[in-house]
Amino acid sequence: MSSVSEVPAAPSAEALAHFSASLTFETDCADVHAALSRGASSADFVLLDVRGPAHFARGHVPGAVSLPHGKIVASKLEGYPLDTLFVTYCAGPHCNGATRGAIRLAKLGRPVKIMTGGVTGWLDEGFELAAGEAVV
Repeated sequence: MSSVSEVPAAPSAEALAHFSASLTFETDCADVHAALSRGASSADFVLLDVRGPAHFARGHVPGAVSLPHGKIVASKLEGYPLDTLFVTYCAGPHCNGATRGAIRLAKLGRPVKIMTGGVTGWLDEGFELAAGEAVV
């Protein structure tokens, strides 16, 4: 018996519930890219780069808003309707900034998902980054 099958898979109904629930918390780089490729005005979410300003300036997902996770407070979100979906990302799977940002947004009662993979995943998919300072 391999280490893969040593622990039996969950029953199909439980697997369906688990994997379906995971998509309520996260999205991926390909889905974000597809949505943003239709144009910023048609995006039904706000993509937040929650890294620091220097990292944002070196390279960020085109269309992302720079808002470091430690600076996510109610006053920074006043311009967005309460039902705005925010999608957070950071450097990549080795970084927990997207999760930290998502926690802060959830504590403020805002809908939120993380973009799994972050910048690393974005580049792995072959997508380009934009460079430049954040517009405040």
